[in-house]
Amino acid sequence: MDLNAVRTLVAVADAGQFQRAAADLAISQQAVSKRIAALEKDLGVRLLTRTASGARPTIDGQALLPHARALLQAEERAAASVRPGHRALRVDVIGRRLAPADLLRGFHRAHPATELDVVTLFDADAAFAAVRSGTIDASFRAVTRPARELPDGIETARVHDEPVQLLTGPGHPLAQARAVAPADLVGHRIWMPGLVAGTEWAAYYDALAAAFGLTIEATGPDFGTEPLLDTIADSAVLATLVGEQTRFAWPADQGLRRIPLLDPTPVYPHSLIWHSDNPHPSLAALRRYLDCAEPSPSPNSPFWTPSWVSRTTSAQRFGADGESFHRT
Repeated sequence: MDLNAVRTLVAVADAGQFQRAAADLAISQQAVSKRIAALEKDLGVRLLTRTASGARPTIDGQALLPHARALLQAEERAAASVRPGHRALRVDVIGRRLAPADLLRGFHRAHPATELDVVTLFDADAAFAAVRSGTIDASFRAVTRPARELPDGIETARVHDEPVQLLTGPGHPLAQARAVAPADLVGHRIWMPGLVAGTEWAAYYDALAAAFGLTIEATGPDFGTEPLLDTIADSAVLATLVGEQTRFAWPADQGLRRIPLLDPTPVYPHSLIWHSDNPHPSLAALRRYLDCAEPSPSPNSPFWTPSWVSRTTSAQRFGADGESFHRT
């Protein structure tokens, strides 16, 4: 059914005259007549009767009018759902307990009127595909590809460096340390069953292990966060690595320890991914917020990132193995 013809029928019924409906629609009276005639031909019934004073709906026209108004309302709702500034900004945050979710919560506190639709996709490949297809507006990911290998139209910006910490149970040899260097972890078993080959987070921890000679095990099924924490809490030999902003809630009697890594501090490089032609105004607001939200590194504290991390600074110096160390 031609929605322009439906809109014209409603206009004539409301105005009571073809001429006045034509003025309301900013079209000619002849165009109004043609639209009504085409709609009547399509439905096989007469919808309007001309009178000396104008026009009025027939019985069939009266029966159609409530449905015609509903069609026009549905059209407006459909258009509004995708109109920039009216549709919720759809963002992938990897996991709701991880640092990107914190960044997005901070953005929402700063812009409480912004509607957000938060999703969690599997890996960077899924995120790139979703951004490219328009399924989502943006994603937070570690980007392992150089800019020249990104899909057409895709842009990225490194927006947050998250320090990585050691997590141990109370019986672990390093449990009482105030801080440890990555080199101090050599010979210790680091268990991370959530590492999946081919993902961006596996690429990060593979690079970390290679850079410092660590043993990171991904053996065994991944039953989720709580079973992992239970195992670490009860073990005197296993530890794991977590982001500083990863949110955990564990019973006090588990005695788990978060231990900072220093000299250097490995940081996980979170980037924002978006499509260059996305006009959503809240996406622009999110990018501006992230430009200002990243905390500065502690003075005189070196940071490590893999060699594939894209953004560099004038204060950056490089190790012999190609990984980068940042010092402010």
